[in-house]
Amino acid sequence: MGNRILVFYGSYRSDRMGIRLAHFVVDGFRARGDDVELIDAKAVDLPMLDRMYKEHPKGQAPERLETLAGKIRGADGFVFVTGEYNWGIQPGLKNLTDHFLEEWFWRPAAIASYSAGRFSGARAALAWHGTLSEMGMVVISSSLAVGPIAQTLTEEGKPTAEGGGKGLAHAFPRFAEDLSWWMEAAKMQRARKPPPY
Repeated sequence: MGNRILVFYGSYRSDRMGIRLAHFVVDGFRARGDDVELIDAKAVDLPMLDRMYKEHPKGQAPERLETLAGKIRGADGFVFVTGEYNWGIQPGLKNLTDHFLEEWFWRPAAIASYSAGRFSGARAALAWHGTLSEMGMVVISSSLAVGPIAQTLTEEGKPTAEGGGKGLAHAFPRFAEDLSWWMEAAKMQRARKPPPY
């Protein structure tokens, strides 16, 4: 197997269009030989942040937090699939992310954004860039931006023949190579020298 990648998706809406992009990303990395898991914030269903994982006594965190903390620590890199809500980021995904801190450190992250319109979630991607950097991740320069999502991906997450599907399929290899390069670099550096904190 290749790299261990967690793909995070955060919409809580009943009609979730962004899941198409999450499936596209998961399928794309799996086709490259990576070990990929979709982490759906709605399925994990963490409560609104009261205590971070690290604020629980060792071994006493709720099982959902303990399990997810282990998955995050074991990952080589992350992809955040995000929609845009009123120029901002999805609260469900942000809430899940905020439950952890040190678990994210020293690994790269990539952002794939989407919207129903032509802006493709670009403003949410910009907001996520600073947030993920602050949480100790190296955010790669390549990104995916999809919009309008309903015309770009089918319900199964396959690029459409018309709309933006062809462009998305063309953009994915560079996005994947960029993240893979940083995952390999981070793994080698962690093996060579322990992180400074």
